[in-house]
Amino acid sequence: MADITLKGNAFNTIGNLPKIGTQAPDFKLTAVDLSQKSLSDYSGKNIILNIFPSVDTGTCATSVREFNKKAANLENTVVLCISKDLPFAQNRFCGAEGIENVVMLSDFADGNFAKSYQLEIANGPLAHLHSRAIVIINEKGNVVYTEQVSEIVNEPNYTDALNAI
Repeated sequence: MADITLKGNAFNTIGNLPKIGTQAPDFKLTAVDLSQKSLSDYSGKNIILNIFPSVDTGTCATSVREFNKKAANLENTVVLCISKDLPFAQNRFCGAEGIENVVMLSDFADGNFAKSYQLEIANGPLAHLHSRAIVIINEKGNVVYTEQVSEIVNEPNYTDALNAI
């Protein structure tokens, strides 16, 4: 279990992020066009998983905007922004913000992504949502970087994440 906080109040996730060097767990997530996406859809690319509770909160929205800007010019890299928000809400946000350089994916249907990656919040007011985390997967499908953001209202370390590519 990872120890995290929300404005200083302690909570836990159901486990720990995948270990660096391991094969990334597969997933099935829903895109904004309601198609299903899996890890294999992005094989051969570096993948940044920007994971967060909800795009309708300030810090989560900021992380999507930042990765949209910072990762736009990275070669052979895709940024997947993952939450339990409905695909309609994710699409509305991207349209209103002019977000075009990241892929929004939803874990709303069954929450299996959060369970596979062990980042589901286990208790507290955000129970069952995703904790804020970054996972980077290389072209071979191996986890090369993880960051479990310990305070949910804080942004991830964009520089360290991008340097891991």
